Amino acid sequence: MTLDKNVRVIPDTLPGIKNVRSFQAGATSSLAEMPRTPKRCGKIVSTVREALHRAGIRDGMTLSFHHHLRNGDLVVNMVLDIVAEMGIRDITLAPSALFPVHEALLRHVKNGVIRTIQGSVNGPVGQAASHGEFVAPVVLRSHGGRVRAIQTGDLHVDIAILAAPSADQMGNVSGVIGPSACGSLGYAFTDAQYADTVIAITDNLLPYPVTPFSLLQTEVDWVVPVEKIGVPEKIVSGTLKITQDPMRLLIAEQVARVVEESGLLIDGFSMQAGAGGISLAASACIRESMKKRGVRGSFISGGITGQSVDMLKEGLFRTLLDVQSFDLEAVASLACNPNHVEMSASFYANTAAKGCVVDMLDVAVLGATQVDTDFNVNVNTESDGVLLHGIGGHMDTAAGAKITVIVTPLFRGRMPMVVDQVITRTTPGNTVDVVVTERGIAVNPGRKDLLDNLRGKGLPLMDIHDLKKMAENMTGVPSMPPFGERIIGIVEYRDGSIIDVIRQRV
Repeated sequence: MTLDKNVRVIPDTLPGIKNVRSFQAGATSSLAEMPRTPKRCGKIVSTVREALHRAGIRDGMTLSFHHHLRNGDLVVNMVLDIVAEMGIRDITLAPSALFPVHEALLRHVKNGVIRTIQGSVNGPVGQAASHGEFVAPVVLRSHGGRVRAIQTGDLHVDIAILAAPSADQMGNVSGVIGPSACGSLGYAFTDAQYADTVIAITDNLLPYPVTPFSLLQTEVDWVVPVEKIGVPEKIVSGTLKITQDPMRLLIAEQVARVVEESGLLIDGFSMQAGAGGISLAASACIRESMKKRGVRGSFISGGITGQSVDMLKEGLFRTLLDVQSFDLEAVASLACNPNHVEMSASFYANTAAKGCVVDMLDVAVLGATQVDTDFNVNVNTESDGVLLHGIGGHMDTAAGAKITVIVTPLFRGRMPMVVDQVITRTTPGNTVDVVVTERGIAVNPGRKDLLDNLRGKGLPLMDIHDLKKMAENMTGVPSMPPFGERIIGIVEYRDGSIIDVIRQRV
């Protein structure tokens, strides 16, 4: 008898091993449970339709998308058209944000393909929600709140469809190279990690391995090459504009003064400011203050602009923590500067994580559509009650920063921005510290320490109620927009509690 020298006698039980299975050469063994895992053939499928079919798409599923291609995105509309052609209905859409380009999806709301949206509702889609076009209320979440919801199972994603500026056949994805390069893919990380099936759609298929990669092959199931995923000139703007409006420049200068006198503008200072005209101007003023004082900050976080990149190059900050890159300068910097770091939305703002960046912020400069006398902020609905904006990272950064500064003109279009009660409460007043307008600065009475620091420094400090009266003297007292009883929107706070509801506009 000839014995096979490769045969080994393995006991039925072994210490520390739950289930003993003997190796058999050529057997699939445990891999039989993972039939989708490819080998060298890769994960490429020829069409989006085929990828959706392999993902097992069916009625009532939840599909997610990320928004880093912004108003240049071609993927959301492309995929939903195919979903409609497949006869799928009652889909829940879970985007990290939507833009005016996505108005085209409203036809799929009307024909029953899309039931509702959970995530961010903006522009024409939000307006349609305000007029009751969705079967179920839309659920609005912040960037951090969205991650928490997916992580905890409150929002279960069946299929994540990821726009990939570059990818290889195994599903490694990069955001900094390719014709549709958009920089950081921070909002897509959670979808890739938690969705049941992940499909990457790319217009730049490259040899394996793509580097530097953001999303990993270990999380991507299928890769679909297409002709085009984005319109480059609409993905990013070449240069974001600092406001030239004298009134808004005055607001920006007052923000810088508040930061200077707060006691926080010292070495190690950290901040986040948006990409709007006032926020950019405020950042420019803070930049000059740092230079004068010789202050070297620790980090800028959130959406990163060319101005942030310049501050990094000048040595004013050590690090940029980038969850989305707002312009071409930011994309180029992320690709080559090791101190410009891509971060996930969870790392950025997830209250259920073991620590997030917003909790390390000194100053956050944020906008508003309304502020009330209790310092509550509305960023979702306009003064006419129509839902036009998502939450973004507003409530996340407000909760985490040592000082949250809200910037707003005292009125817009003859409508006061400081009111008795906001139409929609997005960010609670206990997380807001200062409101800066062109005609006065109001400090939250709960921040006596900050008020003491700012007194006697030549700043136009006022009680928030006096700001409201001043606005009303100029514009008149606004009437409340007419609403029906039907709830069309639910505003979820970052911890999953409901902070407000939005009723149908009539």
